Amino acid sequence: MIRSVYFRNMSELVFEVTQEADGGFVAEALGESIITEANSWEELRANVREAVRAFYFDRPAPKGIRLHLVRDEVLA
Repeated sequence: MIRSVYFRNMSELVFEVTQEADGGFVAEALGESIITEANSWEELRANVREAVRAFYFDRPAPKGIRLHLVRDEVLA
């Protein structure tokens, strides 16, 4: 997968989101070491915002955050 297509500019941070078998979500920032998880989409949104604030506590944070839901489906 070519992840660089998700970097529109440095004012936006993109998270690749996958849904776990138990229904929860895992979000991983592309290009940064930020990973978080949650049981619901609403909780994930809040956790991502909190993780970004913590990661950029001492420098300017990106102005936007994009959550990119990746779905993997196998057809027989």
